[in-house]
Amino acid sequence: MHEHEKRTDPVLITAAAPSYDDELAARKRKYVLTMGMRFPCLILAGIFYQTWWLALALIVLSVPLPWIAVLIANDRPPRKAEEVSRYQREAKQIEDRDHRVIDG
Repeated sequence: MHEHEKRTDPVLITAAAPSYDDELAARKRKYVLTMGMRFPCLILAGIFYQTWWLALALIVLSVPLPWIAVLIANDRPPRKAEEVSRYQREAKQIEDRDHRVIDG
């Protein structure tokens, strides 16, 4: 078997955006990673309770992590501003002559 026959993932050859499922999976990974950092911070704060300033710093660091995780997870990449190429023709007059006006 050749190397190109072994591949199962398609190769992206366009400038298309990632699919919604791929984008959602990436956002979920970011959320889990950010929320996963909170638990070790609290554990380390308990371990270093004798050094009060370090324990306090770890607790203060763990407080905004859920808020940050939600903001990061809900942030979608901006949409591309694509300009559509449309045919625009020059506007022409139907007739270019004087017309007789009849007043009644």
